[in-house]
Amino acid sequence: MVLSMAMPFSCGDGYKRVGDEAKKVIVPQGIANDFVLTYTEIPEKINAEDTGSSKVMFVLSGPTRNDFENLNFPHQTFPDGLLLEIYNEKNERTTISADYGIYYSATSVVDLKGNVIIKSDDGKKLETPQLFYDRDNEWAFTQETFKFTNPEDGTVMDGKGMDIKKDLSFMNAHKTFGLMLIKENKDD
Repeated sequence: MVLSMAMPFSCGDGYKRVGDEAKKVIVPQGIANDFVLTYTEIPEKINAEDTGSSKVMFVLSGPTRNDFENLNFPHQTFPDGLLLEIYNEKNERTTISADYGIYYSATSVVDLKGNVIIKSDDGKKLETPQLFYDRDNEWAFTQETFKFTNPEDGTVMDGKGMDIKKDLSFMNAHKTFGLMLIKENKDD
């Protein structure tokens, strides 16, 4: 009788999990493979009966997109890389590619990692191992090393840390290295 009474009480697990054991497994609410997302806007307000044309603003594509938008800090990950094509008012294209990316929808910031390359329509190119892109302000920045190539004036700039507009038309480099050629105006 004593043996049968002790048995139900000995099966409970009173062990408190800490560290790696206590981590919750987080799985995406959705996974898209070989996806292409095209974002369009209508330039002016139209009525229900109007037939207006839409303009492509950007095209996002990649092998995998994991959707974690249901979490307290919603985000999307692109673990196998991504390609973003952004179009301006003149339909000129700027491309951004990376080996890995995270889009934080709550802050509209994109964290790009690994072989980040931005190419503008006029041939300018920025290469860096990591870049943050603020969608709301259309501004990119990094604290990592970078290489900026401008074929218009035949310059290549190496540096560490910079801020830049999405179309590569304005850049503020924090530190630069090596030799850089700067064109002077004849009036100077």
